[in-house]
Amino acid sequence: MLAVDKKTFQEEVLDAQGFVLVDYWSDGCEPCKALMPDVEELEKKYEGKVKFAKLNTMKARRLAIGQRVLGLPTISLYKDGEKVEEVTKDDATKANIDAMIAKHVG
Repeated sequence: MLAVDKKTFQEEVLDAQGFVLVDYWSDGCEPCKALMPDVEELEKKYEGKVKFAKLNTMKARRLAIGQRVLGLPTISLYKDGEKVEEVTKDDATKANIDAMIAKHVG
């Protein structure tokens, strides 16, 4: 998964063509860390269709707030730089993330 930060987020996510999934997480978020292997498995499943990125919100608080990320974990799906859907907190499960991607990407 591509690690993005406040310097690379614009280019890698907002200016990107096609689908980009962003896993918002932080060092102190245990559910985020538990979820990451599942997100990495989904990255293999959707290889070539969706770019996967992760952003540590501890180092980019203002950016996360600007993207309306109010709780963690939050998994957001962007298309051509626009957020199309997200799952957050207890809804951020592998099955829900997979369903969200499948709904938009096919």
